[in-house]
Amino acid sequence: MTLRRTPLYAAHQKAGGKLIEFGGWEMPVQYSSIVDEHLAVRRAAGLFDISHMGEVQVRGPQAEAFLNRLLTNDVRKLAVGQGQYTVMCNERGGVVDDLYAYRLDAQEFFLIVNASRVAEDVAWMRKAAETAGPGLELRDRSDAYGAVALQGPKSRAFIDPCFPLSATGGSPVTRPSELLKNQIALFETTDAGTLLIACTGYSGEDGFEIVAASDKIETVWNTILAVGHAHCCQPAGLGARDTLRTEMCYPLYGHELDEHTTPIEAGLGFFVALDKGEFIGRATLAEQKAHGTSRRCVAFRMGEKTAPPRPQYPILDPSSGSARIGVVVSGTQSPSLNCGIGMGYAPPALSAPGTALEIEVRGRKWPATVVKKPIFRK
Repeated sequence: MTLRRTPLYAAHQKAGGKLIEFGGWEMPVQYSSIVDEHLAVRRAAGLFDISHMGEVQVRGPQAEAFLNRLLTNDVRKLAVGQGQYTVMCNERGGVVDDLYAYRLDAQEFFLIVNASRVAEDVAWMRKAAETAGPGLELRDRSDAYGAVALQGPKSRAFIDPCFPLSATGGSPVTRPSELLKNQIALFETTDAGTLLIACTGYSGEDGFEIVAASDKIETVWNTILAVGHAHCCQPAGLGARDTLRTEMCYPLYGHELDEHTTPIEAGLGFFVALDKGEFIGRATLAEQKAHGTSRRCVAFRMGEKTAPPRPQYPILDPSSGSARIGVVVSGTQSPSLNCGIGMGYAPPALSAPGTALEIEVRGRKWPATVVKKPIFRK
């Protein structure tokens, strides 16, 4: 299989990135080490290539109504320049994808979707758009854009000096550092063209996601690393991205989420607006909200001297003779906590914080405890 490469492939090679296959893409898993990059994001700043993710434009008089029937959250609540996390479900309530939806103007929305789901998402959206009526424009812009994520507590201190820019749309701010959580604005720059800068991320830290034209994203990457060097900003790969998001219990498609798992089971009920009217998958989600589910996504923590959990490791119930009750869907060694952590699906009776579990690691049983999400708290 020929792997796809982002516009930053050469930059990763130059920086010494270790490249691996990820969802059909050749991506950096690390540059120095996963632990080093993870701690850089928690303590200072890290820069991730997220150009493999997809971008979809939805605009026209029918855009809002279309998205409100397509997605679980309520896009009517979005003012211009605001975004929200949301889920796109099939008729059975299973997750087609989880994504971010931003309102750029009264009739224009910008969606950022998972890299592994771009083709499926666009096909699903176009099928749904067949009944949306006239006045809807749906465009897959994934190949036209590149993107990076600047994450960490020091990122706000140096985002403004990176580019001479002026705001041209979205949230009414004059500088990126003025953006609040889930806000987005458009900026015109001298060297990198038009940038969409959103105050969102996947690490649990303050930070920004920056979208630019594909042929301009390397300029963005190089500039941020140069300006951020004095603030201890460094490039970070998929390894740190995974440990960071697991500490925060952020779901990853193909792990916590898939087409046979609902957002209610995954613990994402906050992002399901049952009161907004009809949307795809609503009947199943309303039933689960009212009467419960047969399983729940739980977070767990292990002892400091236990082997780290990995996806597909069995989860056992020590109170019933170590009966198998599920599998780990995300698991790793936490660089922040110095212990094994993870998530998996368990029966509701075994989902309360404090519940004792066991994780089977290469034939050996290790104790674990269900904890409240997120696993890592400052």
